[in-house]
This record gives sequence, structure tokens and C-alpha cells, in this order.
Amino acid sequence: MAALFLAYLPAAALACDAPVCLVDPESLNLPQVITFDGIRSSGGPGHQVNDVLPLPGATFGERFAGQTLETQGPHDTITGTAFGPLTMMAGAEGQNLSVVHFSGQTVLNGYGAAGFPKREAQGEGAIAVLFDADQSALAFDLRGGEAGAALVAFYRRDGVLIGQVPVQPTGEFAVGFLRQRGISDIAGFVLTNTDPEGIAIDTLRFGKAPDLS
Repeated sequence: MAALFLAYLPAAALACDAPVCLVDPESLNLPQVITFDGIRSSGGPGHQVNDVLPLPGATFGERFAGQTLETQGPHDTITGTAFGPLTMMAGAEGQNLSVVHFSGQTVLNGYGAAGFPKREAQGEGAIAVLFDADQSALAFDLRGGEAGAALVAFYRRDGVLIGQVPVQPTGEFAVGFLRQRGISDIAGFVLTNTDPEGIAIDTLRFGKAPDLS
């Protein structure tokens, strides 16, 4: 049975010697998709979201309970140990999220310490995602990156940090993440960045393909 399980893993999973690896998102078979197209949005600074944002399959916010918000210039940084079970927390008013519609796309922004609707805050804030079920792989689209840097920190449901994966340089592309040997224990993640223009996300993909055997 172990040999059969390994045969169905992407090659990147077998080569990955880190807890979570950055992989080609096209190598992942992820049937569940969250977009932000059906959510109230607007242009410019976007539609402000001051509470956690629950959507089918995952909830969005700023950080997890137990963690502390700090800043690096205009950008959010998240420190401290998350409590278990992992619990989503929103940012302060004006420093949480916004949903922005532009060029035919609807994306999710994190807002930094300067606060909504200031341009220097847009895209500078942390974005946390808590899945309804534990995952072994996921992918999402980065939007607005200008060759800066991002960091994705992955957590188990008991609050334990699994690992951190840097994404550098940032840009307009999709990123995929795969747990070592396909272990299904990613309950959530926190995305932070130091991109000069900030970043947003779109089209979160996750889940497992159905077993048709």
C-alpha cells in the first residue's frame, strides 16, 4: 500500500527535503477553488473587510489566535506561537482585508498599519487562511508583485509551525506548495510580504482529487 501511495505523488513530493516545498502549481491536482468574484468589491482601495471572511472550504483573516502583529516599515510581520486549535483572527479596523476589482479580476488584499484606504497600506498586510479540512497541497495566484519578497508560513491545526517557504522575487504568477511526502496536516497558512507595491492573492486551489478506484 505504501508503494502504491508513493506512486501517485508528484515527483516534487518525493524530491522535497523541506517540510513544505514550492512546486509548479500545474503539477498539483487540486479540485477545490476559491475565487473572490462573488464577493462585494470595488476599484481603488477595494471594499473594506473588517471581520474574518468565511468562504466555502476556508476562512480568511490576518493571523491566528496567539500570534502577534508587528511591522517592518509599512508591512505586516506575524510573530509568536499560534494557539491550538488554530483560530482565525481579523486585523484591527482598517488593517484587515479588502476585495479589489480591477482589469476584470477580483483579488484579496491585506491592509498594513497605515490603514484603509491609504495606498501605502494596500497589499502590505498579512493574509491568513484557515482550511476547513487539513491539506497536503495548495496553490494560489499572486497579484501585483513588483520583484519583492513574500513568505508563506504553514501551520498544523494544533498551532505548530510546519515550515516557512519564501517566494522571491514576487510577480504576477501562480505558486504551488506541497507537503513533504504528501502528509495532510496543513490546516492554515499566513502570507506576508515586503514587496515595494504590496501583493494580493486570487484563485486559491486546494483539496484532494476523488478516489475513483
